[in-house]
Amino acid sequence: MSVPPRFLRDDFARRWEGRDPFEQIAAVATTPVREVARRKTFRFELDGVGYYAKVHRGVGWREIIKNWLVGKAPVLDASNEFRAATKLAQVGLDTLQVAAFGVRGRNPARRDSFLVTDEITDTVTLEAYTLPWPDQPPEPQTKRALISKVADVARAMHGAGVNHRDFYICHLLLKNPHLLTPAGENVTLYVVDLHRAQLRSRVPRRWLVRDLGGLYYSTFDINLSRGDRLRFLSRYFQLPVRELLRRHRTLLDAVERRATKLYAKAERNQILPRQLAKQRH
Repeated sequence: MSVPPRFLRDDFARRWEGRDPFEQIAAVATTPVREVARRKTFRFELDGVGYYAKVHRGVGWREIIKNWLVGKAPVLDASNEFRAATKLAQVGLDTLQVAAFGVRGRNPARRDSFLVTDEITDTVTLEAYTLPWPDQPPEPQTKRALISKVADVARAMHGAGVNHRDFYICHLLLKNPHLLTPAGENVTLYVVDLHRAQLRSRVPRRWLVRDLGGLYYSTFDINLSRGDRLRFLSRYFQLPVRELLRRHRTLLDAVERRATKLYAKAERNQILPRQLAKQRH
């Protein structure tokens, strides 16, 4: 999927007609959300409507070389997120709705870019929603519905050739959690934080392991049973449990190892959700 140097949705094309989009995004009044290295995220409003923007500044050759040396694909600009969000929307997944995008500069180390997306309101991360589950178990039907929905989202995302690279339940937003019925009806999950996502014709096995391992690790502390995990796998692979265990045992073992490694590292660094919750209290 080729990336245009500039994309403006009709409403932004009208609003910024004849103007430099980079100057316009730099001029808006912002509410900072996050700033790391050469990337910042902020919220802003235009005509009373909320949007989020990510602005990337050139990462520099040192960062590029560091990523290459450890076998990682460096994130040079907002193109990854633009491509992934566009692709996921095309296959019918709820995700970031791109309002504007721009990239400029041939030098990969000094490239500037931005991505503007519509604000997604009335949501909570699936991580925050499930954090109380060990002490306040959900209705079984609700849990089953959420597991099935996550499996459907993961299957559709990977089927579209997109691997997330940060596929944790904190990057799934549950829409209108207060309207979720005990039977788990009306489950809507948005896939967000796609800035490291990759898009190919088919997701390689290595990246399936990383995505599924990350997802698995992020659910370790919410009291999911073996039956819950098998329900997810059966739905994701569209196979009966016995058949999926026979056909995908090697893959599942790799996912288990990946998840266990991630969990041990997060526990050592005191960044598990339950650990952070205790620190706040």
